[in-house]
Amino acid sequence: MHTELRLALITAALTCSQLALPAQAQRARVFVASYGNDSNPCTFLSPCRNFQQAVNVVDAGGEVTAIDSAGFGPISISQPITITSPPGVEAGIVPTSGNPAITVDALRSVVQLRGLTLDGKSGGTNGISYTGAGTRVEIIDCLIHNFSADGIYVNNVDVTGFTSTIIISNTISSNNGANGINLAPIQSTLRGALDHVITGGNSQSGILISGVNATGGGFMDFTMRNSVSDDNSGDGIVVLGIGNVKVETRDSIISNNAFNGFTVVGAVASLYADTIAMNNAAFGIGNSGTLESFGNNAIAHNANASTGTLTPVGVQ
Repeated sequence: MHTELRLALITAALTCSQLALPAQAQRARVFVASYGNDSNPCTFLSPCRNFQQAVNVVDAGGEVTAIDSAGFGPISISQPITITSPPGVEAGIVPTSGNPAITVDALRSVVQLRGLTLDGKSGGTNGISYTGAGTRVEIIDCLIHNFSADGIYVNNVDVTGFTSTIIISNTISSNNGANGINLAPIQSTLRGALDHVITGGNSQSGILISGVNATGGGFMDFTMRNSVSDDNSGDGIVVLGIGNVKVETRDSIISNNAFNGFTVVGAVASLYADTIAMNNAAFGIGNSGTLESFGNNAIAHNANASTGTLTPVGVQ
């Protein structure tokens, strides 16, 4: 009896202490819901309605979570943050006409976007637009489609000494008016990886990785694994550079694209256990570009002859 009473008193004391915490201490995690209101404090019991309001009040480095399925409005991000929806919840983002769904303009931060559905059918330009500096952007378990420009667009300008990182995993970018993924920084260094990414049905290329404007010592290094670029109206993958871009793909499928499966101009790319099939041409190499092959790729049934010659390399 006395033990039960003590436990009850301890529980009550802990509850009271939690209720007495200052408001600022409760902003490490905030919530949005279909029934929320932006005048609420964004707590689980009193959620906000839109992502932007939650982003405005959460602590730097905090987390915004969708409680249920709904559309939660476009977002502008300028601090480290995680925006997520749990499995079974569809957190939709429809931008205003002529604008991106999500803009990331953070400085030396970590921004994670997880489990989001971005739909540009209202006239949105880009799904996710990154213009920040020195930030690690992680895009995980997202669907991005129907934008008038690119699904994911990186066009950041970094100051000297800043390195940005883009990680895209388990994400689909499809049916966009330009490229599925467009990584084209200006005067900056950009690194990253794509894993289990699908780009398809885009009006230009599935994936464009361009270091043409990454001058002033900037460079780009990217790897791609277990991914698919299919049925795009341009190339499956395009890699452009001025001797400052390196891309390596592995265990990926590049198929049914209207131009080349893989295009390399002025850059270095390599293929390992990839399938390049049913494209207009398997590959195109130009302007001192190099496309290396480890000899274990399946390149077949492309409609026309490729431009350039693969450079054989050994397994390392």
